[in-house]
Amino acid sequence: MTDPDRDTDPVSLWRTGRRWAEKALARARPWLGRHVRGLYSAVGLYLLLGLALAALALWGFAGLAEAVAEGETTSFDHAILLWFDAHATRRLTAIALEVSALGNTLVIAVVVLVAAAFLWFTHHRDAVFLLGAAVAGNALLILVLKTAFGRPRPDVVPWRIGHVDGYAFPSGHAMTAMVVYATVAYLVLRLEPPRAVRIFTRSLAAAIILCVGLARVYLGVHYPTDVVAGFAVGFAWATITAFGLRVFRYFRERGDQEVGPARR
Repeated sequence: MTDPDRDTDPVSLWRTGRRWAEKALARARPWLGRHVRGLYSAVGLYLLLGLALAALALWGFAGLAEAVAEGETTSFDHAILLWFDAHATRRLTAIALEVSALGNTLVIAVVVLVAAAFLWFTHHRDAVFLLGAAVAGNALLILVLKTAFGRPRPDVVPWRIGHVDGYAFPSGHAMTAMVVYATVAYLVLRLEPPRAVRIFTRSLAAAIILCVGLARVYLGVHYPTDVVAGFAVGFAWATITAFGLRVFRYFRERGDQEVGPARR
């Protein structure tokens, strides 16, 4: 007899979603070949895919949040925290503290200010506004989501860091790292640097984001699901703000093209 709850657990939902996405992509290929030919069509499709990716990340966050609220992730969270505790050393703790600091308010403020100054004085001022919107929106999302879920911080293992205030879900450090470092990397890549620089930028941003999340779990102040949730929401917000800039530039360039011939 089939378990009625089996089709609603996170794994089954993920597999169903993946199969649906594969079928949708296969059916969309002929249509894309017939319709996506011009620049505007390609840009529109690009924006649509970006928003779909953000929506997928939010869907994943919603599923994870439900699982956390129902206690389905407790054994997993505890097992990971206990594993880190069993393998902890003084050297690893010192490294984790330094890495975790990359998501602290002061470090993030310095990164944002330096990036904003560079973009401003190189005449990429719309990118400065994008960066500001990404950071401000991230701070608001952290406040709203943490207050809404109200999940206490772990007490499974001793913390390897000083006193930490606030709720645990989602991880503010993970969200902030994802939003800030992913957005800065995106803005760097938009400058069309050499291929080696592009690879280095992507790799460095990904390494920082991942290591900040791992450090928070190692230090015992977050459950693994807190970090995963922070990554999901942060990715969604960074994607939405980045594609907001794309939309703005698209319509601005289109308006310039329409106004230009009329003036002549």
